[in-house]
Amino acid sequence: MGKDVDWSSTRCTELRREIEHHNHRYSVLNDPVISDSEYDRLFRQLVELEREYPELASIDSPTQRVGSEPQERFRKVSHHAPMLSLANAFDADEVRAFYRRISNLLGTEDAEFVTELKIDGIAVALTYQNGSLVRGATRGNGLVGEEITTNLRTIRSIPLRFQEDLPVPPLIEVRGEAYFPVSAFQRINEQRLALGETPFANPRNAAAGALRQLDPKASATRPLSFFAYAVGYVEGVNFATQIATLDQLEKWGFPINSNSKHQSNIDDVIEFCGHWQEKRGTLDYEVDGVVIKVDRFDYQERLGTVSHDPRWAIAYKFPAQLATTRLLKININVGRTGALNPYATLEPVPVGGVTIRTATLHNQDDIQRKDIREGDTVIVKRAGDVIPQVVGPVREKRSGREKRFVYPSVCPACGTAITRDPEEAMAYCTNRNCPAQRFESLRHFVSRGTLDIRGLGQKTILKLLELQLIQDPGDIYSLGADDLGRLDGFKEKSIENLREGIRQSRQQPYPRVLFGLGIRHVGESIAGLLAKEFRTIDVLMEAAEEEVAGVLGVGPEIARSVRQHFSVPENRLLVRKLEEAGLQLRLDEEVTRTPGTLAGKTFVLTGTLPGLSRQEASERISLHGGRVVSSVSFRTDYVVVGAEPGAKLQMAQELGVAILGEDELKEMTPPN
Repeated sequence: MGKDVDWSSTRCTELRREIEHHNHRYSVLNDPVISDSEYDRLFRQLVELEREYPELASIDSPTQRVGSEPQERFRKVSHHAPMLSLANAFDADEVRAFYRRISNLLGTEDAEFVTELKIDGIAVALTYQNGSLVRGATRGNGLVGEEITTNLRTIRSIPLRFQEDLPVPPLIEVRGEAYFPVSAFQRINEQRLALGETPFANPRNAAAGALRQLDPKASATRPLSFFAYAVGYVEGVNFATQIATLDQLEKWGFPINSNSKHQSNIDDVIEFCGHWQEKRGTLDYEVDGVVIKVDRFDYQERLGTVSHDPRWAIAYKFPAQLATTRLLKININVGRTGALNPYATLEPVPVGGVTIRTATLHNQDDIQRKDIREGDTVIVKRAGDVIPQVVGPVREKRSGREKRFVYPSVCPACGTAITRDPEEAMAYCTNRNCPAQRFESLRHFVSRGTLDIRGLGQKTILKLLELQLIQDPGDIYSLGADDLGRLDGFKEKSIENLREGIRQSRQQPYPRVLFGLGIRHVGESIAGLLAKEFRTIDVLMEAAEEEVAGVLGVGPEIARSVRQHFSVPENRLLVRKLEEAGLQLRLDEEVTRTPGTLAGKTFVLTGTLPGLSRQEASERISLHGGRVVSSVSFRTDYVVVGAEPGAKLQMAQELGVAILGEDELKEMTPPN
């Protein structure tokens, strides 16, 4: 028995190192060297060993990223050293004034700087003892924050241990920014809209909400990332400059923003600020400015602080992308889960290069709290440069003719009395036969991210419902040529094209079908997790709530939603109809196999390809082991360019990244 424990202890250590090595390559270096299935195999080995020998479990094990129990509340913790705020500069003159001040205080003009993009996320402090993460906390008031260690462990780019082959300090506090990548934010908001839920307002709020979840499994469903930017406190190591600190943090395994730069003079600093003010839209994370720091730490010490701000640093703030316009009407959209989502119809206004005509209003409480009225002049912004949002009214421009919005007491689509979910501040229509819910459910089922049935657009769905040819997604597979011939404008060619699209949809993999069912809170990524764990729909339908909640990255709220969904007879009947129609409702090994000819390669797509949709191009790349990301960096291997490419093409040319056309992409990704 002793030998078994010794062997298991050694194997646990090996597995932890190997898993964290691959996690670092994937999440930090963006350069994976093994497939997801191989990573999962290693992870499961570690889970099983720790389950068999609980005494071998450790706080820095990768299994602890989402393995903790929900907390009742967050406890307050003091930072090892204050987390200071920064004074702001809003133009080049104010940056030069900052330079003159520090030059006068230092008695020299030879100060050099480090410029770092100011990530619009959540500042956190990570404490490591002997190389292991022991505590993570929010900034709080700068002196005292909230301990959120279990939630921060769910962020895979945060190392649980320092790299093994380097000496580590006995105690160090690493500071950085937890943030929501824009591409992930867009995906999760698309999923929330498809689920009939209110989209998040912006990436920063979504990141803050994720880190304040009492259940770390709920935090794990939001794919946050992290950049380290400073050391707040350290024992046993001396740093001379900020740029050397960043280099050392990267060697220890922390992700460092690749755009941070050492500057020898203030003119280069100002040029850097201007460059990124123009290029901020090319990044996959939100930035609201540039942090300018004096590089030498002995100069920083001489300059000191004033009030709560260091004299040796300043934040150059980018101008907000805001506009004012008139709110014409407040409308209600009924989602496929019955959620009543208010939105504003606006006089068209350009914001950040896009003309905005509608904007989210979140929920009834938000409208009342901000006192937003029909007819108001309102401030509009593109939250996260993505989702148009009404910030609030310009009250001094009111004429007295504005109308307060009265939230409906019944569903505007079917007249059913609504109910209110106090936890979500949302109102719901409970009528399962509500025509708006039925339409939204069908629209979601046939969309690109799910069954991707070409030719079955919104107008066609509405007409099929009007003719009572379909009631639920299962009816789509019973449509015949005569049925489709009753649709306006459908002739022989269009009928055959739609029937072919329906036939092809039968080959969509099980995770997509599961996502297409429209289970509340089950987006694309959660559907993938559930499909991998419950490899057939029948097993999932019969799984206990506790079993579903035990899936890594799922949690109790989603598990409860899954159980409730499959407890409804109509939903189980729909599964049977889809099964009879020949849809994929199981996950075979063949589905998860990845050839891997592009393993470790990163692609960015820009412009419109003539023969492939963006979804198809992404799937071809993924099928061959590659990764598709949203922004171009020096780590990008290829940029695939179509018609009317955006700024990503220019960025690729500046960085010397290889550029491909559609034909070259097809040659690299032949069908299997």
